Order: sequence, then structure tokens, then C-alpha cells
Amino acid sequence: MPLHNSLTLDSADVPYLFLPSLLAAGSWASFPAAVTRFAAILLWNILHFLVTIWYWVNDVYYTLESYLITCGFFKKYRSLDPSKVKYLAIVIESEEAHQISEVIELLHWVTAIGVKHVCLYDMEGVLKESQETIIDECNARPRKAVETDEAALKPSQLILEFVSVSDGKEGVVKAANLLFSKYKDGNGDKTKFTEPIIDEALQLVGCSGPEPDLLLIYGPARCHLGFPPWRLSYTEIVHMGNLKSKKYGSLIKAIYRFTTVRQNYGT
Repeated sequence: MPLHNSLTLDSADVPYLFLPSLLAAGSWASFPAAVTRFAAILLWNILHFLVTIWYWVNDVYYTLESYLITCGFFKKYRSLDPSKVKYLAIVIESEEAHQISEVIELLHWVTAIGVKHVCLYDMEGVLKESQETIIDECNARPRKAVETDEAALKPSQLILEFVSVSDGKEGVVKAANLLFSKYKDGNGDKTKFTEPIIDEALQLVGCSGPEPDLLLIYGPARCHLGFPPWRLSYTEIVHMGNLKSKKYGSLIKAIYRFTTVRQNYGT
């Protein structure tokens, strides 16, 4: 006696076995659309994989390059002339500006390279709130104190300026009020506000400052994050990536590239 019943299928019955699955998937008419969708998803995943590999290779390359620059492997970076960077601005995204230890380490690197005048900026004024700690840890002097007592400045001492977005907004408002009060009785004559007049007004209200030669941006955004635009007429802007992933070799490279670029200011 057989243990199980044998099942014999006629060849005409085979397509009916797949009928439930075809009905569940829709119909044969939806098959090309499903293939197209699968191909699009596959292509997207392949592109995502290739882009990921590309960024990984770039990261490895720049990390290795930074290490070699730090070790002095490239001769051209050893002849860096930091005196061409008379004023350096560092813009830090406000979330990353809370990493005060990273900011202090960055300033130590800047000092070691030989740059003496630095402006620190973040939108929310986080660095302003911690300026006493930063100044003490870096053995620096605030720019306003140097202006009043320049004789007390040491030759290699770092000079720091702290700026936030409020300085730009308040500066514009104060300068506009000053110009209004000065030219409101113009006897009907239309006054043309030229760049020198506006610069003078900003200086009178205490919101002017040196134009940075080079501006380094640390953070995900590739913009100056509200840094006073009237101080960026001829400034070279370089995005440096996230503050936490900063590299000494990348800093040297950015400053070196600036010192070798010829700027044409026009006539």
C-alpha cells in the first residue's frame, strides 16, 4: 500500500498553478512597469554605491595628503609665508561652535603657522560667550584692547576679534540712523550714499573692522553664514568641512594656496 497518493498533472493544468500569483501581482499588463521600477531602484542603488565609494576615496586621499603635509613631506608647504595673511577670519557653524576645545586647538594651529590677527565668527554668538576662556587658553589679546594699549602687545601674541550676526544687523541699523540724522535736512537735494560714506558711518558707530584676506568656513554649510558682507569685498573664501574633522595639514594647504594666488582688484 503506498504511503501517499501520487499526483499526476496534465500539461494543460500547469498555467493554472501560477494563476493566484499572477492575480496577486496584478496582471501581465503590469509586468513591464514592475520591471521598470525594479531597474530604476537597482540603478539608484548602484549610483548611491558609486557616490559613497567616491566620497570614501576622497576622504582617504585628503586624510593622507594632510598627514604628509603635517610631516613635512612636501617641500613647497615648508616655505609657507604667513605674513601675506594679515587678517584671517574663521566662520564656525553655531552648533559646532559649542566645541570650545576644538576651537582652541584650531587657534593653536593658526598661531603655530604664524598668523597673528584672527576674527572668530558664529551666528548665535556662542564664541562671544566663551571669549574669556578662549583668550586665556590661547594667551591672546582682544582686538579692542590692542587698539587702546598697543604697547602691551607681545610680538608673537595672537589678536582675536569676536563677531556674531547681531553685529552686522545692529551695525547696519546704527549706520542708517546716523546717516538719516546727518542728511535729513538736505534742503531737497538727493544725497548719493557712496561706499566711502557708508564705511565712515560704520566706523563711527563702531561696527567696522579690517577686511579679512582669507575666510575659512567650518561646518556643513558652504556660505559665510551672515558674516558682515561689507568686510568681504576682496576676501578669499574656503570651505574646510566640519570642525571636528579638521586637519592641520588642510589648514596649511588652505593658507599656502592663498599666498600663491594672484588677486586682480581691477581699476
